[in-house]
Amino acid sequence: MPESYPAVVIGAGHAGLAASHFLRDRSIDHVVLERGEVANSWRRERWDSLRLLTPNWLTRLPGQQYDGPDPDGYMTSDEVASFLDRFAKPAPVRTATAVTSLRPDGDGYRVVTDSGELRARSVVIASGACNQPVVPPFAAALPPDIAQVTPLDYRGPGELPEGGVLVVGASATGVQLAAEIQRSGRPVTLSVGEHVRMPRLYRGRDILWWMDAAGVWDQRAHEIDDVERARGLASPQLVGSPERLDLDLNVLSAMGVRLVGRFAALRDGRALFSGGLRNLFALADLKLVRLLDTFDAFDGGGPGERPEPTRVPAKPRLQLDLTGGEIRTVVWATGFRPSYHWLDVPVLDSKGRLRHTGGVVDAPGLYALGLPVLRRRKSTFIHGIEDDAREVIAELARQL
Repeated sequence: MPESYPAVVIGAGHAGLAASHFLRDRSIDHVVLERGEVANSWRRERWDSLRLLTPNWLTRLPGQQYDGPDPDGYMTSDEVASFLDRFAKPAPVRTATAVTSLRPDGDGYRVVTDSGELRARSVVIASGACNQPVVPPFAAALPPDIAQVTPLDYRGPGELPEGGVLVVGASATGVQLAAEIQRSGRPVTLSVGEHVRMPRLYRGRDILWWMDAAGVWDQRAHEIDDVERARGLASPQLVGSPERLDLDLNVLSAMGVRLVGRFAALRDGRALFSGGLRNLFALADLKLVRLLDTFDAFDGGGPGERPEPTRVPAKPRLQLDLTGGEIRTVVWATGFRPSYHWLDVPVLDSKGRLRHTGGVVDAPGLYALGLPVLRRRKSTFIHGIEDDAREVIAELARQL
């Protein structure tokens, strides 16, 4: 006879632990299942130099906030794991317990794990939004002597072959890896698609202070004109360095990184890049100016200094021969998606995404947390999970 609970939470990252916090607040018996350790992805699936994009003073969870000596710094992966460890102490977490199947069972769900089965009236899916790297199908046709790496594989430039590196994707991940690899002495080409540009500081404050104070992050999903587009936006071009430096395309160009357009196709061993970098840059710059205008209007203090427009390469290359030895490694910084291979409930759309409304999944008793713009723009950030988790668990409690 399987164990039975009113609720089961899948995943012991910040979202699953926040769900557990509010379930405990409501005295709802539950268990949190984690395939590895608490904060597993921060321990196992991050590159060595990674730091949070958000400053320490903004890193908070229900009843817990940063209390160290460097509020304006940015946590390392190990520090994030320790922060979550502390938050997890009262939670009923079962580590090293991988869910292999979740399927309907009467008026609830049967949760099959590699160490037994459970039954639950309700299930909260908090297994993360970044379980699998997104890699284009034509990656399989790259020349076999080119190493291919995703951010989940990458630890540092010393593990890459000597020689040129093509980094594909210009979100926070792409620009950070491009800068680190270029500094290692390997020449980097960065393939740029649609991106979000932000300065690290604006008018003397961290740009994320403005996002928080001006209420941009609190914007609700139903208030966003195209919420599906917002959910697919790349993370902003930021890095959490102790020096609080900018890391945009101008900085990379000055370092010697070569900018090309979006990697559109592979033909006869040649990478083909789209044109139109000028338009891409102009769009990102326009959105940045509008955002800074929003902050100025909120503050009422007049406009601050605007960053220089993104410089367009004089003659960006439209193709690159991958058979000639110029490129030895391709790093696919092309985004992530959740993994639901264990989910035996018909609640995925044609793109493999959960069908949900504010975390209430399209199946009775099934809920989700930690997905992009779940209820607010800040939904996937550590500090953004509290409001979402409180409301989703309140909905769960009403249905029990």
